Amino acid sequence: MLFNSPLFAIFLAIVLIGVWAFRIYSIKYNQLSAGINRLKGLKIVLFLIILSAVFYAAWNPLYLLLLLWVSLFDFWIARVIYRSVSSTRKRIYLVISLGNSLGILIWFKYSLFIAENMAIIGLNMGSYMPIFQSIVLPVGISFYTFQSISYVVDVYRGELPPEDSYPNYLLFLLFFPQLVAGPIVTAKSFLPQIRRSFAFSDLPLAFGFFLILLGLFKKLILADHLALPSDYAFQNVKQLDSLSLWIGLLSYSFQIYCDFSGYTDIAQGSALMLGYQLPENFRMPYLSKGFSEFWTRWHISLSSWLRDYLYIPLGGNRLGRLLTIRNLVLVMVLGGLWHGASWNFFIWGFCHGLLLVLERFFRSSSVRPPIPFEYVSNVLMISFTFFAVTILWIPFRSPNFETSLWYLQGLFVKNAEFSLPYSYQMNFFYSFILITIGHFFGKRVFNTNEQMLDLFKKHAFSKGNLGFLGFSYAIVLILIVLYSAEGLPFVYFVF
Repeated sequence: MLFNSPLFAIFLAIVLIGVWAFRIYSIKYNQLSAGINRLKGLKIVLFLIILSAVFYAAWNPLYLLLLLWVSLFDFWIARVIYRSVSSTRKRIYLVISLGNSLGILIWFKYSLFIAENMAIIGLNMGSYMPIFQSIVLPVGISFYTFQSISYVVDVYRGELPPEDSYPNYLLFLLFFPQLVAGPIVTAKSFLPQIRRSFAFSDLPLAFGFFLILLGLFKKLILADHLALPSDYAFQNVKQLDSLSLWIGLLSYSFQIYCDFSGYTDIAQGSALMLGYQLPENFRMPYLSKGFSEFWTRWHISLSSWLRDYLYIPLGGNRLGRLLTIRNLVLVMVLGGLWHGASWNFFIWGFCHGLLLVLERFFRSSSVRPPIPFEYVSNVLMISFTFFAVTILWIPFRSPNFETSLWYLQGLFVKNAEFSLPYSYQMNFFYSFILITIGHFFGKRVFNTNEQMLDLFKKHAFSKGNLGFLGFSYAIVLILIVLYSAEGLPFVYFVF
């Protein structure tokens, strides 16, 4: 069930009507005892669990059992860790939990990759290869396993008490807006939202719908149109000239941003209309003035997870320069492999790690430019960061290492006389203009979702503007329907 499909619109409407009905009913009887009010909250949780399970089972009902196992196991073992007095036992139970979650993730996502590489070095895997080749990757497994790991680790650290209600914990992993492609949510931020009560009038419905429209615009008007030149370029690397390959690469750079941030906008908007707030996942990353800043703006929930649950436990930057280099490179390599089991993702993560190391070295020895030249310096840093990040999308997008080399060579050596079709060039040109306007407006008016919501509360929600707001929504929705490209799956669904 894709976010950009009419079926999801119907599904979301059913969920919203059901949850709103529970909320209004609870408000009507808000004088009831606390126990009965908790029962009302449980009904909302169970309703969301059932419909989230339906949403997930639309791909493959069998893999819903896998998610249930992860949730049951970690819900139980977190309570065992919390009750254990011995620190040694706590560590043993933590290792068991990590072994369960990571073992499942490795089996489904990396077993074929491991087996193929073992065969390359001479180990006989012939009789086992059919088993590995038959494994189907469960949708969203990279996201819900990371969320469950963070919960157990937080309980182990003493930063979070174990959850008393299994339905609450199951909803934390199964919540449909972010189940398939994030953002990655921590139990510390989500579980308290399940337990809190609020008035139906407190729901930011208009802003939530705005985020859904924004996400659909990014996906259907921008990303899916940009997919045409980028797919054509990567499928015809040897036949196209350098200019066409640059257009194709830039198209993919903007496509993956619009596609993934569009998904996040729809997820955040859907969750807000249900009364839940998901973390911000993108903050205009292509305006970053360096690679460390880029990773505080791009896929923020993943980079924050890697920082809190991998980089800092490894020692971060507290153990000297050599170990800091090791930690940066290792974390980025694992972040690359998190996206997929291939050497291309390894190279992508390794190169990002090297860039972070080089940036740390040069910044520690650099001198801030004089104020008159600071603006020029910022422009140059933004341009260089965008250029390097875009070049590194080549191994990320390419199906294999050979294609990556051909593409990289073709960017700088005119290896053919064929060009992209004119219509594909126009797709890139018009999309680039819209993205530039959007970034300029966003940079001038707001930088975060909180600032955007404040702007809505200040201007859009006043009585005189509600009619205009509804009319604007209708116009944007019509434009999305009229000018959307052929609906494609979201890029991050495969991760």
